[in-house]
Amino acid sequence: MTMKTLLSAQSLSRSFGNHLAVNNISFEVCQGEVLGFLGPNGAGKSTTMKMLTGNLAPDQGEIMINGFDLFDQAQQAKAQIGYLPEQPPLYKELTVKEFLRFCAQINRIPSANISTALDSAIERCGLTDVTQRLIGHLSQGFQQRVGIAQAIIHSPAVVILDEPTSGLDPIQIREIRHLIRNIAIEHSVILSTHILPEVQTLCDRVQIINHGKLIFSDTISGLSQQMQDANLLITLNAPPDIKQLQLLSGVLSVEKLHSTQFKLYYQPDNNPTETLINHAIAQHWQLTQLTPEQHSLEDVFMNIIQQETANIKRVA
Repeated sequence: MTMKTLLSAQSLSRSFGNHLAVNNISFEVCQGEVLGFLGPNGAGKSTTMKMLTGNLAPDQGEIMINGFDLFDQAQQAKAQIGYLPEQPPLYKELTVKEFLRFCAQINRIPSANISTALDSAIERCGLTDVTQRLIGHLSQGFQQRVGIAQAIIHSPAVVILDEPTSGLDPIQIREIRHLIRNIAIEHSVILSTHILPEVQTLCDRVQIINHGKLIFSDTISGLSQQMQDANLLITLNAPPDIKQLQLLSGVLSVEKLHSTQFKLYYQPDNNPTETLINHAIAQHWQLTQLTPEQHSLEDVFMNIIQQETANIKRVA
């Protein structure tokens, strides 16, 4: 079944003076999907978020929100967006219900539908027991829930969340993550975060931006493939010439760590373990250690960033 595209960004660019903050990036987000949007500080992530929410016009490019052009049909398109900035825009002197009623009104929900919208947002965000409490008296976790409730109260097509679990304790983080997955059933969610495990837990796809360019875009399974064992640490008490190891099927390169210890690099889809074991037995290499090494998500993220940075330096 083809999923409906709820957000489409095409050829977005934005400069500040001579600084090109966002450089010709394009992507789409479909209904029921959580897209993780990652990048180091200064990569262009915040500028992109501001363009997607209509708070900053691109120098060039197009943004469509549920079929509406964000700039030619701004009112209709913005009605399809829910946004939670890193610092939730809360009026802490109001009760939860007062604040959410105000949010419903400024989102132009018809008066006859406001009670239903309030009840739905309150229930979905787990706020039933605190509706009459002042927001300023709530824990940070509950304040974050109120921030998410204001983002979804008008049932937008696209929900954009910027660091939604920042500053929360582990129990609050788990609850907010569960809430975000539930929201994604009906909406598209774009999640901007620095917390890499959060990406693995919540997201269906991942995009990485660096120096204003989109340098990686893949599914979580595709990212996981890059985290799979890509090298083997082996010890051979009677090792052959290193050239024989390099000739093993699937081996890309061999690093000699010690007279008897080697690291074999290979493509994830062509693991040479079985071939290595067969040769070691047949040729009496005395294999005493074979340890697959696995990359963490942080390793993959840093490798992608470093490769892009190296490419930029070579071009320069």
